[in-house]
Amino acid sequence: MHVVVATHGHCFDGLASAVVFTRLMSKVEGSGTAFTYRACGYGEGQLTPTDDVLSGDQNAVLDYRFAPTERLTWYFDHHRTAFANDRERDMFAEKRPTGRFFYEPAYTSCTKLVCEVAAGKFGVSLAGLDDLVHWADVIDSAAFKNPDEALDRSNPVMRLAAVVERYGDDKLLAELVPKLLEQPLPEIARLPEVEKRYAKIAGHHERFVERVRARAVRKGRVVVVDLTDEVLEMIGKFVTYALYPDAVYSVIVGLMKNATKISVGYNPWSGKPCDVDISAICARYGGGGHPFVGAVQFGKNELDRARKVALEIAEELAG
Repeated sequence: MHVVVATHGHCFDGLASAVVFTRLMSKVEGSGTAFTYRACGYGEGQLTPTDDVLSGDQNAVLDYRFAPTERLTWYFDHHRTAFANDRERDMFAEKRPTGRFFYEPAYTSCTKLVCEVAAGKFGVSLAGLDDLVHWADVIDSAAFKNPDEALDRSNPVMRLAAVVERYGDDKLLAELVPKLLEQPLPEIARLPEVEKRYAKIAGHHERFVERVRARAVRKGRVVVVDLTDEVLEMIGKFVTYALYPDAVYSVIVGLMKNATKISVGYNPWSGKPCDVDISAICARYGGGGHPFVGAVQFGKNELDRARKVALEIAEELAG
């Protein structure tokens, strides 16, 4: 049995979902099951779960938009923007009775959804994966005590998460999933090969903080940061909240290697309620996400459009 696992790439929740799903499928299909991991993304040139990608005997999409193809046999997601149109919703509804299609937007992480389905519906033991499930849920839902904890790079798990966000392609997924199934998360986070990768990007994080500090502009309750003057190696999700703790929302537009990305988020430590659905705002521009965080991606040559959209979003959030 060959199983293709197409999961959200460059995302800790996507990696952790693949680990838990692999444990589930190993139980369902038995020993001898072979797995191929594919990292999917939303940017220009990034992989999407097409029929060519979903080439296994069983094919799963995790933590990513629904794939309207008959080749899809398993589906788990928790994003409000999982379906592009009514046709996809209808197709999902038709497949749901098979007992292998799960969509629950109330879940704080896809990993937690896969975990509870695996244990509750299929009786799969998740022994040894408690830390992985916990941290995937914390990171994806930003359930940190404060933004400083979210930025704490002395924590090996947070360093691993940074490595996954930067290097999380097919190759890294294939390397880490089997290890995380056999060894505790803290041990994997301290592996020399993980620390070596992190050492390459540690300086980028400090550089990102300084650029945000220099280029951020306040628009009422919103912090807007234009970082399109040079290519970014990374985007720090919580930096604006650490620098501007009273800001309710942040909008960052950055030039990546293969895309121009707008990151939109709600500051859970601001003491103010989130009174908009960020995923719905991003969906209007072709993006998506969750009620509290979302993103929109354009081509690398669409800088002017991305800047314009970022300002439109910021003005809407400013109220």
